[in-house]
Amino acid sequence: MHQFDPEHQEPLMARRSAQVTRRKPVDARPLRMHVLARSRPTPSLARVTLGGGEVADLVPMGFDQWFRLFLPTGGVESLRHVPEAVTTASYARFMLVPAQERPVIRNYTIRAHRETGVHGPGPEIDVDLVVHGSAAEGTAGPASTWAQTCVVGDEVAIIDEGTIYAGPEEATVLLAADEAGLPALAGILRDLPRVARGVAVVEVPHPDDCHDLGAPEGVEVRWVVRGTSAARPGTAALAELGRVPVPEDEEVYAWVAGESDLATAARRHWVRHGIPKKQISFCGYWKAGASH
Repeated sequence: MHQFDPEHQEPLMARRSAQVTRRKPVDARPLRMHVLARSRPTPSLARVTLGGGEVADLVPMGFDQWFRLFLPTGGVESLRHVPEAVTTASYARFMLVPAQERPVIRNYTIRAHRETGVHGPGPEIDVDLVVHGSAAEGTAGPASTWAQTCVVGDEVAIIDEGTIYAGPEEATVLLAADEAGLPALAGILRDLPRVARGVAVVEVPHPDDCHDLGAPEGVEVRWVVRGTSAARPGTAALAELGRVPVPEDEEVYAWVAGESDLATAARRHWVRHGIPKKQISFCGYWKAGASH
């Protein structure tokens, strides 16, 4: 889910509505765990399964639960620089460590949590990471490279950050995401009440990225394919959102995550159509043109 802007300690954008309503974990200390498996469920996503170590101390909260992932791209010894908690002060100290000696940080969503693992004993989590570029050709960013090259046994650290989604159970939901927000949206659809109703718009780069998300029967999932690599991310999703009616006489909760311009434009669209700002959660996970 959430990709990390190295110049900020939060996702690129998690505005007031999300900050006020999000649920935080009781214990947010760093947890060490290891790579158990790696696969490619769709052309645009790599899935890494993590477990072992301290994974049993992670408390699953469902929906769009996200965490900070510390990748030892400078060697496993770089994980000694993982802070005990991410605060303004601790992040400033972290950034004083030479770049080649500290781990890379990115924010991601727990795509799935299993109390009984399929790759070994104990709990495990799946993490879906967007793949940009080729690790073999050196055109991928550090997180994309790791997602394509990590091997079983590699160690990482995470700090749980809880959830942003805060929709009332009775509200009609309007959801939107691109491929970066897709894992979070999938978690929301999985955990919505089975009687939920609404529409989810998902923009992806490739037709084969479309797959069953296990949405409630009353929530329509509309896939839109970006079409070409030159197309501006989020443009197709916004066009489709313009074709989704906003209910006028019922409670509506809206949630959007993905490229930062998609998030802000979707929020403006919903506000213009009468959804109160307090009923909108929006989060920019990444900025087009930035390294991943």
